[in-house]
Amino acid sequence: MSLQLTSTAFAHEQMIPEVYTCDGKDMSPPLEWSSAPDSTKSFALICDDPDAPGQTWVHWVVFNIPADYRELTDSVQAGRVIEAGINQGSNSWGKNSYGGPCPPSGTHRYFFKLYALDTTFDLEGNVDKDHLLKQMDGHILAQAELMGKYSRQK
Repeated sequence: MSLQLTSTAFAHEQMIPEVYTCDGKDMSPPLEWSSAPDSTKSFALICDDPDAPGQTWVHWVVFNIPADYRELTDSVQAGRVIEAGINQGSNSWGKNSYGGPCPPSGTHRYFFKLYALDTTFDLEGNVDKDHLLKQMDGHILAQAELMGKYSRQK
């Protein structure tokens, strides 16, 4: 069985509830995963919006999630290092936190991508998505994806 990523807040390809967006509390949604490879040493998570004007907008970068973790609860606190040594990298707002969906117009897709890795990382400074992906190259054992949608009501 392959790595699976789910949320109790929304199903794959369904709408993300407002509470997890800039129109609500802008808190991270609860995420759960299963069927990680036995040799997993850590997990990383990236959430981005490829429908943003001009470039893919990065909403969340998380790495060094311990191998025995199987969830991130909602409302993960901001900060470079959070519980159990989990690191948050820099999102497109330049913050070490989750930034919820906030599309300027239309319905956007938000991809939560979870990676099972054969290593952990000792990275200094603000780590963005591109830097993390370079570090992960050659270390990805499995990956899973959960896509949610959001459209602002005006």
